[in-house]
Amino acid sequence: ATNYGTGLWKFHIFCDIFSVAEEAHLPAAFPLLHSFALWATVSVSTTRKYLAAIHAWHLVQGWPLPLMEGDHEHLEFSLWGMARLQGTAWKHPPHPPVTLEMLRCLQLELSQYNSFNVCVWAMVTATFFGLMWFGEVAVPTCATYRPDHYLSRSACIVTQDADGCPYARLRLPHAKTAAPGKVQDVFLVVQEGLCPLLALHHLAFNVPAGPLAPLFSWHDRMGIVHPMLKVVALGCINDILTAASWGTSFGHSFRIGSASFYLAKGVSPEIIWLHGHWHSLVYEVYIRAFECIASRHLADQTRVG
Repeated sequence: ATNYGTGLWKFHIFCDIFSVAEEAHLPAAFPLLHSFALWATVSVSTTRKYLAAIHAWHLVQGWPLPLMEGDHEHLEFSLWGMARLQGTAWKHPPHPPVTLEMLRCLQLELSQYNSFNVCVWAMVTATFFGLMWFGEVAVPTCATYRPDHYLSRSACIVTQDADGCPYARLRLPHAKTAAPGKVQDVFLVVQEGLCPLLALHHLAFNVPAGPLAPLFSWHDRMGIVHPMLKVVALGCINDILTAASWGTSFGHSFRIGSASFYLAKGVSPEIIWLHGHWHSLVYEVYIRAFECIASRHLADQTRVG
């Protein structure tokens, strides 16, 4: 009885938070219940009880069952992925997603044309729109940089696709989701207002360097080029976001926020899966706002005016 009442209460709270229209509460569509199940991540067993409560609520109210046979299979797969990510307990607090508002805040603060800020901004846009981990664009220490292990200038290729549209290909020699020894390609395309291609162009102009130099690098007052360190870049980002009352970001926050953004823009989940180089549909657990719910808050956010 406790889980029944708690499940319904949490479902209504969820709908209120994400501005779900009241008429969509009952009967509840599968996308809504799927989003709720991955949002209410207390434990997989508790989430199943919450869904059972919503199921019973439909029966009591005389509505058709909210989930079909295929829906149950999809939900179980997602819950299985969630259980694998959780293990017995979270090792760290869930990483908050980076949003477009946060990106605009960073863009404003990093707009000064010095090499350090230009480098951090290029890293931010590449990580977000390329669905990467921050550790894939930064190095832990200056001594650990090697062009065969981290992104170098020669690993960034800007060209045009079959439609004549410009894009950049980043050839990651050591990606987190790639097989050992395999190069993984990340593709960046033009984005309105927060363009990673423009950020890379500014980086190349402000920090000229040879083909084996770090892609994301800056130069000191003596003109010496240095690779951007992960702890330094994230420290700069966190200082800006904390000052703007956004809280603290983490290396995974860009990947999480980007997946939410693309889904809200109507990009097919399979395309997001391919773009992020996930090996299974467990990636759905990453996304903080799902399907029709996310679109209520994020869709068309890149448009100005």
